[in-house]
Amino acid sequence: MLELRVRSITNEAVGINAYELVDPAGADLPAFTAGAHIDVHIPGGFVRQYSLSNDPLERKRYVIGVLNVGDGRGGSKALHASVGAGDLIRVSAPRNHFPLEPDARRHLLLAGGIGITPMMAMVAHLRAAGAEYGLHYCTRAPQRTAFREQLAPLVEAGKAIHHYDHGDPAQGLSLADLLRHPEVGTHVYYCGPPGWMAAVAKATAHWPQGTVHCEYFAAPPAAWPRAENPVSDGAFAVRIASTGQTLAVPADKSIAQTLREAGIACETSCEAGVCGTCRTRYLEGTPEHCDFILSDEERSQYLTVCCSRSSSELLVLDI
Repeated sequence: MLELRVRSITNEAVGINAYELVDPAGADLPAFTAGAHIDVHIPGGFVRQYSLSNDPLERKRYVIGVLNVGDGRGGSKALHASVGAGDLIRVSAPRNHFPLEPDARRHLLLAGGIGITPMMAMVAHLRAAGAEYGLHYCTRAPQRTAFREQLAPLVEAGKAIHHYDHGDPAQGLSLADLLRHPEVGTHVYYCGPPGWMAAVAKATAHWPQGTVHCEYFAAPPAAWPRAENPVSDGAFAVRIASTGQTLAVPADKSIAQTLREAGIACETSCEAGVCGTCRTRYLEGTPEHCDFILSDEERSQYLTVCCSRSSSELLVLDI
């Protein structure tokens, strides 16, 4: 865990602040790669994940962009209201579940609203590498568009395009038209609000496997169980491989909750399958993966205990 000082707070757009975080003694911060995020511990007991938006080559600071979500779970509201310049704040080391594909010929970046934050770091990396890329940034209006000054030279150069829908998605970017024809060697990256994410997922459904990448800021509400052939009532059991202890997981509780109630340490953060903190190896059983970060390859070995269910009666966890 790192304790960093808030060196500056910049209002980037309506409801969006950029927080610049530095080491109090001026030391280098742990390196990160484009697409990475940090866990931020916010007064009031909140822990939230925010993407790093600054150039990954910078070692003296982290920059996060935070939208004040009035009807959210309270984390962003608390951050906007109670954290000021000069304050100390605890954050995790960076983690990356949304990396750029190094072998891609071209990178197509799609941002919706506050989903621009990881794209800013990606743009900085791609520019430095001389890679081919394009950015489409979808917002409601110019005053709700973050990082406009930083993006202005890219807009002028034709590398970034703003799309304003003024509250009517039909007036914005046509995702279906943009993504209709997959280009060989092109990889798509997208991040934004849930409805917009669903629209991009639909528009890229026909793209080759492994060429479309996304990051969710918030997961849709869980609907347990979601497997085609779930355990009859949504309940199942987990066995701890190291001790042989078997625990019943009821339909209305997560594996993580069940582990904690049994006195078994279980680190979580988002509780929604979007951060990867609780990734756990399993040895037997058939998980029902409800996360939004694990790859198909990872899912053959791991699950996220904050939200995953089971379509078998027993899961054996490697803990």
